[in-house]
Amino acid sequence: MRILFITHRYHPHLGGIEYVVKSIAQRLSKLGHGVTILTGEPMIDKPSEEEINNVLVIRWPTLLFKEAYHIPKRRKELKLKIFELIKDIDIIHIHNVHSVITMYCLNKIKEKSIKKVLTPYYHGTGHTSIRKVLWTYWRLYIKGLVRKHVNIIHTVSKLEAKIIKKDFDIDAIVIENGVDEDIFNIRWKPEDYFMYSGRIEKYKNIHRLANIVKILNIKYGYNYKLKIFGEGSFKPKLQKILNQKGIEYELLPSQPFNKYIDNLSRSCLFGLLSEKESYPQSINEANAIGVPVVVASSWGKNFSDRKRTLIVDLSRRDEVIASEVAKFLEKVNSEPKSIVPSWKEVIKIYLSKLYRPG
Repeated sequence: MRILFITHRYHPHLGGIEYVVKSIAQRLSKLGHGVTILTGEPMIDKPSEEEINNVLVIRWPTLLFKEAYHIPKRRKELKLKIFELIKDIDIIHIHNVHSVITMYCLNKIKEKSIKKVLTPYYHGTGHTSIRKVLWTYWRLYIKGLVRKHVNIIHTVSKLEAKIIKKDFDIDAIVIENGVDEDIFNIRWKPEDYFMYSGRIEKYKNIHRLANIVKILNIKYGYNYKLKIFGEGSFKPKLQKILNQKGIEYELLPSQPFNKYIDNLSRSCLFGLLSEKESYPQSINEANAIGVPVVVASSWGKNFSDRKRTLIVDLSRRDEVIASEVAKFLEKVNSEPKSIVPSWKEVIKIYLSKLYRPG
């Protein structure tokens, strides 16, 4: 089978979607399928091609400024390149409706008879005031494309599928993400810190996680620290908040995968109090290692059947959530690890449900 992935960015860029596409593409290639990736790249002025682990990666220049949403440059050339690529393709798998380059490509090939699969990573809105306004119009554009010109919608959670049904009136196939097979061999060896890794934006509520650490230390006699890995517009403000909290913390850039996993395996708890998520890979990896996790409802209900997982209501005060966390930590060691699928298992489901002919 010959498969073309279209995505906003690709490895070695760090990010959840980047990691997911890499995990799928490389495993499909190992199974003997021909895999090409057409991806945006903000750091170049002209298209480039390279082969990474038997995957052909075509990087297309995109605009660099913050609100650009991966807008492609040289769009006439890009259109010609897409038409050239699809002459030798059986399946097109597009990732991320929040990106202009992916939806531009879908628009150009919308009338082609090739099977099109879309994984939207759809939250229902943007995360800043500007993006929320833009999404009012962007959603209408996406709805027209998706309803008429996509064969299969694949979501990574039941909640995302529910939002897709509500906003676009389309049923989706739900297949959760997997984890690298090596992760199952890593032991949880907790130290004295809570951890967060991901985008640093206000809606992620990292400042509330810091406040919960402070309450646990003062009210419950713990001595926890906080490790934060990531980048984002809220980082300068977050640092000011952390300096006022009076807790020990590290605020570092996003880490290479091996370093991130090592730090994760030594954290006593991974916290993700984000208001909006599709399917955070970090929770998957923490569950696979056995690291206790605290996640926010309602998207956190995706993990309601997982062990060592506490789902909290963000409408409650931090003092109440801290109390729930304290009780959770007292009993979590007695629970088994969660059962999490590997990427090898997930790929088998992709081949049978998403990529099958017809």
